[in-house]
Amino acid sequence: MPRPLIGITTYVEESTRYGVWDVPASLVPTGYHELVQAAGGAAVLLPPDEPGWAAEVLSRVDGLVVAGGPDVDPVHYGAARDPRTGAPAAVRDRWELALINAALEADVPVLGICRGMQALNVALGGTLIQHIDGHVDTPGVMSWHPVRPVPGTRYADLVPEEAQVPTYHHQAVERLGRGLVASAHALDGTVEAIELPDPARWVLGVQWHPERDDDTRVMASLIAAAAVRGAVPVA
Repeated sequence: MPRPLIGITTYVEESTRYGVWDVPASLVPTGYHELVQAAGGAAVLLPPDEPGWAAEVLSRVDGLVVAGGPDVDPVHYGAARDPRTGAPAAVRDRWELALINAALEADVPVLGICRGMQALNVALGGTLIQHIDGHVDTPGVMSWHPVRPVPGTRYADLVPEEAQVPTYHHQAVERLGRGLVASAHALDGTVEAIELPDPARWVLGVQWHPERDDDTRVMASLIAAAAVRGAVPVA
């Protein structure tokens, strides 16, 4: 039987050298599609497009993964730009916010990863802390730290124990978006996972990078929800 089809957002790098080529490329680290495949899904990459096509694109997939990447432009949550916030990624912001809104409208299961979690929060009217000090030992380097689930949440049902997760971020959720609840925290209180608590809808964001780990529990749950939506049985 066909596997659930999971769309993964990609981004454009203007100068990407590979082989004899040095041209703009739409890309995403291989860990994303490898995690989808390891968890029982089929992956398709979604390059940036016009926001008006978001609903049409989502009608072709069973679930959505919004990948990590650069900071969401603070214009989208009504804040002045902090000097430590990265350069705007306007095309990507517009496209991914449109995809998230269309997915929420159509009840497409959504997993936001790092930037993707922050974009999910912003899409629902939340705000971000533009820079946090002391959250990781070495800023700008992928590192690991523990996160603790919030009892009674979907994430806690999937990962009930304190878990070490791979992380790389300097921003965090400030005010939660409409309907969202925090479902995991770092030891310093930083929000590390958010979700919509409605059991009939699968919407979850994690601040860390599960594609850099071998724990498939969160992704497998997304794919199970996508299978139900697409009426595709999961082996």
